[in-house]
Amino acid sequence: MKMVRLTIMLCVTVTGVAVAFSAFALSLDEAKAKGLVGEKPNGYLGAVNPSNAEAQSLIEDVNQKRRQAYEEIAKRNRTDMRAVETLAGEKAIQNTTPGNFIEGPGGWIKK
Repeated sequence: MKMVRLTIMLCVTVTGVAVAFSAFALSLDEAKAKGLVGEKPNGYLGAVNPSNAEAQSLIEDVNQKRRQAYEEIAKRNRTDMRAVETLAGEKAIQNTTPGNFIEGPGGWIKK
């Protein structure tokens, strides 16, 4: 499980860096700072403001990359995909900058 945790931390970091250099005019950090997207407990991004089309495209791109990374981690470690997603979600929420959104039991809240 320790190797899975290390791999997930690396994965979350790499995914964030890859998105920062994507072709999107809106970066992940900007979208989070503007309150358009937030981290969910399942390891994926969600739309805090679903009416923003640019944010929706960013979410789809990031989540696709995360899903691929999680699948590789689960396969490499012979573990359940949901366990990888849950652990990644915990790490992403822990690493969320104060003032950005995370999804809690009652919906979106500022950390």
